Amino acid sequence: MRKYQRWSHRGANFRIASTHPQVIREEIRRQRRALEEYIRRHPDFASSLEPLELLSGAPDVARRMQAAAAATGVGPMAAVAGTMAQLAVEVARAAGAEEAVVENGGDLFLDSPEVVVVALYAGDNPLSGKLALRIDPGRMPLAVCSSSSFMGHSLSFGKCDLATVVSPDAALADAAATLACNLVKSSRDVSPVLERICGLRGISGILVVKGDRVGMAGDLPELIRHRDPGFPDKITRDAR
Repeated sequence: MRKYQRWSHRGANFRIASTHPQVIREEIRRQRRALEEYIRRHPDFASSLEPLELLSGAPDVARRMQAAAAATGVGPMAAVAGTMAQLAVEVARAAGAEEAVVENGGDLFLDSPEVVVVALYAGDNPLSGKLALRIDPGRMPLAVCSSSSFMGHSLSFGKCDLATVVSPDAALADAAATLACNLVKSSRDVSPVLERICGLRGISGILVVKGDRVGMAGDLPELIRHRDPGFPDKITRDAR
């Protein structure tokens, strides 16, 4: 049975399942140092709500974040969690890990030879915990990144219960989920937002929950009913 470890670093909360968890933790620390060093040179990178030009010598983590920002029109920090998750999984797999699954506050990057079921948490919405994505090994490596206007400490301009985006590129999925949440303010916005996000190159699919409406578009993994009495204990929570 897959076992997850909880770990927090510099205000970010992780759940990790891998044969090489220490490699993952070390890579997250390394990438966080690289990003913080870059932000010291380029402070606006941490606060901008739109894409920025990169300074020379920008590290890989910043380049990935900026590419996602440029594709979606949001600020680069909207892509930080997904980017960190993917970088850590890539290094673990390169080190010989048979499986590496990293969740960073609701943004996941998965690479496993076995099925992974990702339950969908939409806060107080009645659908919360009742639906999940069943991801087959043939779909991985894959990012599943979620954003909400009502949960977490990230800035949102919308009123969206949940936007979950699937893509091989975790930075892009993370930024696109943020964009979707910014744009959904009522149930009328769901259809145009689905169309806009699926129109982005590199996006596989999207699911949006707004009130009693669920919208889906693109090539999503199989959506299944989810029944897990232990679900509340598996939610990555921020003490803030």
